[in-house]
Amino acid sequence: MGAHLARRYAGGADTEPDPLTMPTFPPDLGLPGREPRTMVATPQQLSSGRVPLAQRDYCAHHLLRLMRCRRDAFPALWQCQELRHHWDECQAQDYVMRMKEFERERRLLQRQKRIQEREAAMAAL
Repeated sequence: MGAHLARRYAGGADTEPDPLTMPTFPPDLGLPGREPRTMVATPQQLSSGRVPLAQRDYCAHHLLRLMRCRRDAFPALWQCQELRHHWDECQAQDYVMRMKEFERERRLLQRQKRIQEREAAMAAL
């Protein structure tokens, strides 16, 4: 995901969202009835399950099950392959969702800029 860095330096920095900040537009803008993402695992479950802070994301409930399976099935860790697959799949889907959110934010910023330019041109007439 280095394309956003190149676009920032080459031009268009005002329409390029910062990947480290939350989206600035409402989540249902252009998508009526869109459900906001929610965490399945509670913070108490994550802390009691000793999930590292870096891995407390939308897939943490899969990671909790995987960590429990690894603890219970050790040394036969191959018994946890299906849970590992579910966690990896969730991580991949989460990555795709974050990229879609980034692209949506970028397009909405470009749209906002076009609208402002059009309004400025109309006001100048």
